[in-house]
Amino acid sequence: MHPGFLLIPILFPILAGLLSYLIRFPREWMRRMYFITVIFLNACFMWVLLFFTPADSFVLLEFTDTLQLSLRLDGLGKIFAGLVSALWPVTLIYAFDYMKKEKNMRRFWAFFTVAFGVTIGIALSANLLTMYLFYEMLTLATVPLVIHEMNKDSLAAGKKYMIYSFGGAAFAFLGLAYVLTWSHADFTLGGFLTDKIGDGQAVLFWFFAFVGFSVKAALFPVHGWLPTASVAPTPVTALLHAVAVVKAGAFAVIRLTYYTFGTDVIRGSWAHRAAMALTLLTILYGSMMALRQRHFKRRLAYSTVSNLSYVLFGITLLSDTGLIASLLHLVFHSMIKIVAFFAAGAVLHYTGKQKTASLEGIGRYMPLTFTAFTVSALALTGIPPFSGFISKWYLCLAALDIPEPLALAGICVLLISAVLTAIYLITVSIRAFFPRSYKALICTPENCREASPLMTVPMLLLSALTIAAGLFGPQIADLFTKVVLG
Repeated sequence: MHPGFLLIPILFPILAGLLSYLIRFPREWMRRMYFITVIFLNACFMWVLLFFTPADSFVLLEFTDTLQLSLRLDGLGKIFAGLVSALWPVTLIYAFDYMKKEKNMRRFWAFFTVAFGVTIGIALSANLLTMYLFYEMLTLATVPLVIHEMNKDSLAAGKKYMIYSFGGAAFAFLGLAYVLTWSHADFTLGGFLTDKIGDGQAVLFWFFAFVGFSVKAALFPVHGWLPTASVAPTPVTALLHAVAVVKAGAFAVIRLTYYTFGTDVIRGSWAHRAAMALTLLTILYGSMMALRQRHFKRRLAYSTVSNLSYVLFGITLLSDTGLIASLLHLVFHSMIKIVAFFAAGAVLHYTGKQKTASLEGIGRYMPLTFTAFTVSALALTGIPPFSGFISKWYLCLAALDIPEPLALAGICVLLISAVLTAIYLITVSIRAFFPRSYKALICTPENCREASPLMTVPMLLLSALTIAAGLFGPQIADLFTKVVLG
């Protein structure tokens, strides 16, 4: 296949999304058919590229002989692009019901579609310069989604999101500038700055870029934008917290560490230990803050803060096993957390309930929704045979292989976080299905009912995939190892 085909899954949704903003659809079903066609067609084409991958890079723009904007699909890009292409259409179907009574839908669907193409662009970037370009475009494409409600809270959340994102991008740019000073190579597994081993300056700029890219991955203390952004509509928060923005941050850190600087440049340095310590601190902080939250979606948001640093912790182990473990959690957490947000959104949409205390007994009226939520809660806790157990198990195995005290401390942190996760998530399911007293029931058939099939089918489908991923976890790990490490 010609490498120029790599441009299609990026450019097609961007142009289609922008074009839709100019089209006035006379009927709502026409609008839906338009976006179903665009999103599903683009996802299908991306999956075709995963199996028929062009061998060469495609140059978008050439500034000099060595400085280029170019695209390439390697093993790591395949995993991220496949994840995005699988979950975006599911979110589209869910959003049809959730957003049907909302205003400003032209803007919403336009940027929802544009963000799809931009996220694919991050996955297909061949070098750090190209990835940085799409990384910045992702902020611009998702801000209109965060501020969709256009009220005081959403505008404040959008402002905070931009400040954090552009601030992180400034730190990431320092790392980019350093890399371009010494090399303009495409991403290479093992890195291409291995001649900088022992260079304190290289370590410093890696740490700047690590923190900068980790802003989108909600690393403490630059995580504050993520819980605030939960005011956005649930389809947006599901994408922000499960697929697009936060996972793009983690993906960028993998590219920076394993494909640009190289692990040998960083291993054993002060920056290595500082980065690992920050990830462990974030895991504990996110779990404890989630435990304190009474707002359903904010509780899930802080859970995301914690779980994203599971991925970052795996990255900072600087080993092949750590890389595979972090990729497993990146993929599995995406499927698990999007179900949790879908469930929270269904509750909000059909009952208006936002606080966890008001969910007492609601499982009687929304059994499918809370069955899906229970699956996600068990998986996030790390209970076998769910997929969350598999990724956490591989993270612990990777940590045991590293002769580093912080790596061993990480195992203890993961166990503590699992206990806290069980408390703040599984207890919600227990009280939803088994209220402490009949007086606690806050629902009646008039004000509480099961979500529509447009919501429940995506939740149940992804719940089934979560269970299947746990049952076939070792095979998936072997597949990732083959695809990424060769």
